[in-house]
Amino acid sequence: MAAAGLAALAVAMGIGRFAFTPILPMMQEDAGLSIAAGAWLASANYLGYLVGALSAIRAPIRPEHAIRGGLVTIALATAGMGLYDSFALWMLLRTLAGVASAWVLVCTSAWCLERLAPLRRPLLESMVFAGVGAGIALAGAACLSFMHLHTTSARAWVVFGIASLVVTAVIWRVFGGAGQSATLLSRRGSGPEPGWNGEWVRLTLCYGAFGFGYIIPATFLPVMARRVIADPAVFGLSWPLFGAAAIASTLLASAVRRLVTNRRLWIASHLVMAVGVALPVIRPGIAATMLAALCVGGTFMVITMVGMQEAREVATARATALMAAMTSAFALGQIAGPIAASALHGRGGDFSPALLLAGAVLLASAGALWSPRAPGVSRGGSSGVE
Repeated sequence: MAAAGLAALAVAMGIGRFAFTPILPMMQEDAGLSIAAGAWLASANYLGYLVGALSAIRAPIRPEHAIRGGLVTIALATAGMGLYDSFALWMLLRTLAGVASAWVLVCTSAWCLERLAPLRRPLLESMVFAGVGAGIALAGAACLSFMHLHTTSARAWVVFGIASLVVTAVIWRVFGGAGQSATLLSRRGSGPEPGWNGEWVRLTLCYGAFGFGYIIPATFLPVMARRVIADPAVFGLSWPLFGAAAIASTLLASAVRRLVTNRRLWIASHLVMAVGVALPVIRPGIAATMLAALCVGGTFMVITMVGMQEAREVATARATALMAAMTSAFALGQIAGPIAASALHGRGGDFSPALLLAGAVLLASAGALWSPRAPGVSRGGSSGVE
């Protein structure tokens, strides 16, 4: 079950969301894609993710059906990127892939965690989320091979689409059980409409800042590395390294969360990510870019997990509404990030202004999280993390 969840998230995030990142330098090379066009394609995917995340919370569909349908949609939309040569169609396909990725991420998380919780084995839960890093690492390694073999970006998209279909076929039966109700998320989200307070606003804004801060390197990291060194055998390593760091940090997080509170781990992750984002500006070079991959890749899934856990502790029975607001802010940050990078890149010809802006946003959000919680707000610590 955990392995199936890992595979589903590897397809949803490693291919549906982030395969575009290592393929972007290939599309620049053989399709003449500009940074601005790449930013718009990335933002279309993130807009789709926003729509998918919001609709997944309320849609009357069983999670297993959403997972299956989402995986098939990702496979077809991904293959379509290589079969058609139309920017307008690419925008539509990336949007569809974003919607489907959100459905698979949200519903797989709910489906797996509900079934794994009675086992009381946190490592299995971390294994599910390690699928995100595994998908990123495998997609990056595949693109490294594609560049070595001088494969076109169109063919790479088709290969990723076929691979998605194969993985979907392998895990299809695992997600075939009948659900107990319309949707796990809507069942958990029932109850009175919650009221907003200062703590809700703070968590939502800080999670949105995370979305803005991490997405610039998460979209353009291989492009940044390629500007420093043109050898694909070197710059192509940046994305597999990003994914490997995500895998390792996800598995280690379950142990660290026993020692510190979610809030402190969230703050520390924002600080490490801010350093990673700023490194290529402070000390330009391939070494700094690779360290940035480690810093950002090693924190973005940790923030995702502890941010959602913090929402549970703060909002308790009303956590679904707060999680929905935080997810929406995160998605909006992701949409704004590539657009801001494109605009700032156009002015100076490099990513330094956008990276400095992202680092400043992350530092500001870490400072906001450092402030004490408002009186009366739950203070669940590391003991309440499981």
